[in-house]
Amino acid sequence: MKNKELVCGNIAFSEAAIRGGCRYYYGYPITPQNEVTSYMSSRMDEVGGVFLQAESEIASINMVFGAALTGARAMTSSSSPGISLMQEGISYLAACELPAVIANVMRGGPGLGNIAPAQSDYFQAVKGGGHGDYRLIVYAPSTVQEVVDYTYKSFSVAEKYRMQVMILMDGLLGQMMEPVVFPEMVEFKGIKSDWSITGCKGRAPRLVRSLFLGRGVLEDHNKKLQEKYKKAEETELKYETYKTEDAEVLLTSFGICARFCRKAVDLLREKGVAAGLFRPVTLWPFPGDKLFKVAENVKKIVCVEMNAGQMVEDVRLSVSNPEKVSFFGRTGGGIPSVSKIVEFAK
Repeated sequence: MKNKELVCGNIAFSEAAIRGGCRYYYGYPITPQNEVTSYMSSRMDEVGGVFLQAESEIASINMVFGAALTGARAMTSSSSPGISLMQEGISYLAACELPAVIANVMRGGPGLGNIAPAQSDYFQAVKGGGHGDYRLIVYAPSTVQEVVDYTYKSFSVAEKYRMQVMILMDGLLGQMMEPVVFPEMVEFKGIKSDWSITGCKGRAPRLVRSLFLGRGVLEDHNKKLQEKYKKAEETELKYETYKTEDAEVLLTSFGICARFCRKAVDLLREKGVAAGLFRPVTLWPFPGDKLFKVAENVKKIVCVEMNAGQMVEDVRLSVSNPEKVSFFGRTGGGIPSVSKIVEFAK
């Protein structure tokens, strides 16, 4: 049996990425994810990788772009306003179909906000924060072990679809410590494909671009992207249910907030309320069809989030009667208490 290590979510993300084959990290410090840049600055040297503190978040996402072009496993991380600065680069990555991993350790907003945990970047992550019709695969872990597991697999998923994968967690999960088991180190030699830019070496030159000016060329490219997204939507769905078999009251939540809801379900059942929990693990693709089936016979659905109401829109779109859906949340770094959730839901 492997030994467990006590680490915070930010360190868990960093080490899991390295063990998943990442050897190129570019980032810029911002609270509450500074442990990532600090850890990577020394750990990357130990494994023969590259760490570079960029001059800005805009620079770091474009450095990821350059490394991904060569078939390397590259990533960056930031927190809410830093991710906002990366949106143009993420859109370029999507257009060029370059695999990359991005972590957002969310803080309170809008604007510079504060450094407290929040979940207010849901729209930005799942609706496409940049320009154009593109998608990210978005994982929302709720434990530090899940941070490890989904970060570790995110590189292979990104390469499978030539997409970008986002690990979306809040500042609480990034800072809190839990025991985890790390997987074995992947020996990744780089992607040798018909798109990676590795020098001509006697073959025809390759061109990777996002500018398509010929008549109908960009539309054809977009159709290709949408077909790929549809495939990912069919195969990459992940969700969790808890005590939903006989539930009359259904809580829906993601990330760290789902842990509060899980406890609330137990307390509601002690009070005689048949409660259950539906937790999307992938925020995109969103498991709407799965939620529809789980929610079909419930009387009340409560969406709990650390924002002003974002995932609740997808919940309402996914159920047969959206009038059954109510929202409970806190903003600006406020954390909903279990007792308040219970009081609202019963």
